[in-house]
Amino acid sequence: MPARKKTLTHIDAAGLPAMVDVSAKAVTARAATAECRVRFPADVAAQLRASGLRSAKGGIVETAIIAGTLAVKRTHELIPFCHPLPIDGCRILIDWKGDSVLNIECTVRTSHRTGVEMEALTGATVAALTVYDMCKALSHRIVIGPAKLRGKRGGKHDFGDT
Repeated sequence: MPARKKTLTHIDAAGLPAMVDVSAKAVTARAATAECRVRFPADVAAQLRASGLRSAKGGIVETAIIAGTLAVKRTHELIPFCHPLPIDGCRILIDWKGDSVLNIECTVRTSHRTGVEMEALTGATVAALTVYDMCKALSHRIVIGPAKLRGKRGGKHDFGDT
C-alpha cells in the first residue's frame, strides 16, 4: 500500500484558509507536552540563581507559570484556526538545565475531538517570554528557544513523550 501524501490541513478545496471540521471525530483523551528554553549569559544566570529566581517584579517562576497557564486557555484567541477547547489539565514545570539554561515544560490535557499541541507550545513559549520580560533589565542578550513539541497522545498518531 503506497504512503498517503501529506497535505496542509487548514486549506480548503479552493485553496482558501479554513478551520478543520472535527465534528465527525470521536471525543478521546488527548495530551501534549512542549518545552521552551531560556538561555542566560553566565553572569545573569548566576545573579538569578543567587536571588532564588526573584526579581523586583516578583517571583519569576511563579509569574511565568501563571502567564503560561493563561496563554494555554486563550490559544484559540491567538492562533487563528485553533478550536476553543476545554482544558482538563495544565502543568508547567520550570527548572535549570545546566548552569545557564532555564527549561520550561508545559503539559496540557483535554478530552475532545482535536489535540492540544498548540496549547502546550503556546503555554511554554509565553512562559518563556514572561521570564524574558522579568529579566530583561539584567541583559538583552537572553535567548529564547528552541521551542518544540516533545510529544502528544490521543487522536490518530501518538508522538514522543507526554
